[in-house]
Amino acid sequence: MKVVECVPNFSEGRDKEKVNMIMDAISSVHGVKILDSEMDPNHNRSVVTFICSPDIAVEAAFMGIKKASEIIDMNKHTGEHPRFGAADVIPFIPVSETSIKECSELAVQLAQRVGKELSIPVYLYGEAARIESRKNLENIRNKNFQFEQIREHIGEEQYMPDYGPSSVGSAGASIIGSRDFLIAFNVDLRTEDMSIGKKIAKALRAKDGGLAFVKALAFYLEDKKCVQISMNLTSFRRTPIHRAYELVKMEALSYGIEVIESEIVGLVPMEALIDSMKFYLRMHSFTGNQVFERKVWE
Repeated sequence: MKVVECVPNFSEGRDKEKVNMIMDAISSVHGVKILDSEMDPNHNRSVVTFICSPDIAVEAAFMGIKKASEIIDMNKHTGEHPRFGAADVIPFIPVSETSIKECSELAVQLAQRVGKELSIPVYLYGEAARIESRKNLENIRNKNFQFEQIREHIGEEQYMPDYGPSSVGSAGASIIGSRDFLIAFNVDLRTEDMSIGKKIAKALRAKDGGLAFVKALAFYLEDKKCVQISMNLTSFRRTPIHRAYELVKMEALSYGIEVIESEIVGLVPMEALIDSMKFYLRMHSFTGNQVFERKVWE
């Protein structure tokens, strides 16, 4: 059975009613199954995870983007996380009997519709990118270049979108693409010193000589009064959760800081959790076949 996953990120993490409206729009497409949704008020961002067959994936994602564009005004949006638009990042991920190439084709189809029918500028990223530098999301949108900056510079040649107008409205711009499974992993530190957080994030990032397949940023969480190291693990088999966590802990200890807690945003493969359990419990002979629920539902 052919199955793809889509994990759209929306720039709303405080108003549950709006997020529900977006999820209702996605699930209005028959055959779509929403697996999870996460809201973060500090980042003012929500992450929705749904699966379906490839033939309805574009329609489901489009309906979510359309609803978000109607109810989220980026001119009024504030939050810790970098963002381009109401429907900020929309990746397709192969799950079963599908390939990254097929997911890239879905990304292009969605980008064309969003640009044409909603008049929202779209940038293709990941394996669907048409411009090499846009394969990495942070080369398109980051803490120093987000909604306010793209609104000002979109008319310049290097910032021209792949689809849609070269102007930004209240829905901002969207970044659509394809990628492999990604784990969003955050670690909260017992400090309010952002300068230390930035140093730790830099020590983690692959592009700065840290761990391979790790992207990291530091944020200040107002409600918790602490610094958070927010990571994307883009290949959990090659850089597992526990390795990233241990490096955060080690770097924090060098500043006399301890970890408060960690969290996973969205869904995580069982394999990733088993790998971390095997590491911490030194249970190297354990296999996924020993998980009770897996046997029950086989």
